[in-house]
Amino acid sequence: MSMQILLIEDDHEIGSWVSRNLEEKGYQVTWLLSGEQAVEAAESCSLAILDVMLPGLDGFTIGQRLKKEYPGKPVMMLSARTSIDDKLQGLQFADDYMTKPFHPDELSARIEVLLRRSGEAGSSGPLQLQHLSVYEADNRIIHAETGEEILLTGKQYHIFAYLLQHLGQIKTKEQIYEAVWGEQYLEGDKTLMVHIRYLREKIEKDPAFPRVLETIRGVGYRVKRG
Repeated sequence: MSMQILLIEDDHEIGSWVSRNLEEKGYQVTWLLSGEQAVEAAESCSLAILDVMLPGLDGFTIGQRLKKEYPGKPVMMLSARTSIDDKLQGLQFADDYMTKPFHPDELSARIEVLLRRSGEAGSSGPLQLQHLSVYEADNRIIHAETGEEILLTGKQYHIFAYLLQHLGQIKTKEQIYEAVWGEQYLEGDKTLMVHIRYLREKIEKDPAFPRVLETIRGVGYRVKRG
């Protein structure tokens, strides 16, 4: 049975292509133009996506009501408002805050992360990345073709886990380094690059031509699904 997603978006063009894209990825979508019926509609849904600027009640108010009624249900905010104050207001209750414009692949990747965190996607088994079966709850990575467990060092696993949390998204060297080491990245530091190389030797079929952990030249890295 496919996951049901609640989308509340009053812009017909955005709502139409978001719904279409999610349905193409196997989700069922309930699309509302306002939040009047949000609490009732959310009962049968696994995740809610809310535009901030809506007619009547705004997305922040609706999102807070949903979280009060369904504390474990993930809520994602969509907004063209990019100020840090707006983001902080949304993230006081929401699980994610995404600014417009956005790529549909990034939206679906963030949805997958939220569903896995909430346990909604847990019953479908491990996350499949090429030849890898990743059991995030157990911190285990299995080579699906050989059945062997791939053992990573602490830093290697933290790098991989950070990129998994942002599946499909490109993260800069600075973002990865600061998330894993908890320190500011210094330009020219090769530490991350060395760890990435050793990590690839363990998780890639051919480390010289990585298909799981990609380098985006001049930008950073990402873990790509499929």
